[in-house]
Amino acid sequence: MPKLQSQEQPRFYWQLLFSLLMFVYMYLPILVLAFFSFNESRFSASWEGFTLKWYQQLFRDQRILSALQNSLIVAVSAVGIAAVIGTLMAVGLARYRFRGKTLYRGVSYLPLIIPDIAIAVATLVFLAVVQIRLSIWTIVAAHVVFCLAYVGLVVSTRLADLDPHLEEAALDLGATPREAFLKVLLPELMPGIISGCLLAFVLSLDDFLIASFTAGSGATTLPMEIFSRIRTGVKPDINALSVILMLISGVVFFLAESIRYQSAEKRLKQ
Repeated sequence: MPKLQSQEQPRFYWQLLFSLLMFVYMYLPILVLAFFSFNESRFSASWEGFTLKWYQQLFRDQRILSALQNSLIVAVSAVGIAAVIGTLMAVGLARYRFRGKTLYRGVSYLPLIIPDIAIAVATLVFLAVVQIRLSIWTIVAAHVVFCLAYVGLVVSTRLADLDPHLEEAALDLGATPREAFLKVLLPELMPGIISGCLLAFVLSLDDFLIASFTAGSGATTLPMEIFSRIRTGVKPDINALSVILMLISGVVFFLAESIRYQSAEKRLKQ
């Protein structure tokens, strides 16, 4: 018995050491970025003291605030449209049978695996062919494409865990198809819809490649503004902005996971 313990202990030690090394490898650059966002110096080569002036300067920068406003308009608009269409798409694929359903399902989720550069170029070519002027709303249209796929995927996963006879029971009790959807199915899907929307919101807010191809004059999003400023070197205010964006993304991801976990726990109790 002691011999078995001596064989298992090193295995646990190496697993722990490997996990720590992986966490250091993944998060050390983020910690360094956050550390130098409080540096008094304008350069990241040396530490000259603690300061919050870069955060204060960031919130007085009108270009940053304008780019943030554009990013929020794009993300909220794209996610709002994708929430409605993606939910209906997921319900249609799960509840109805029609010719070409398998092909349609594959095409619907194709933006999840297509490279962003391909989506960006295809969208730009399409807009040029139909002669639509580039603006902030063309960014919204392009973002709906991948937001729709993410929302649809999360909602379809939620649908797979639901009892398929819920709507039939509501119809047998006298509800109309519309009432069965709005009062029975939709409340059950709401955790999945919210989780998918939060995930799509973060992805839309962080997107640079597609937005840069489909943006018109004056429609600069936050990632585009950041990229234009780091061409001459990373400045402390960009470090501060990056820290804020990571915190926002982390909070949104935590909310999405909390909703998903609470929904799973509720389902298990039932």
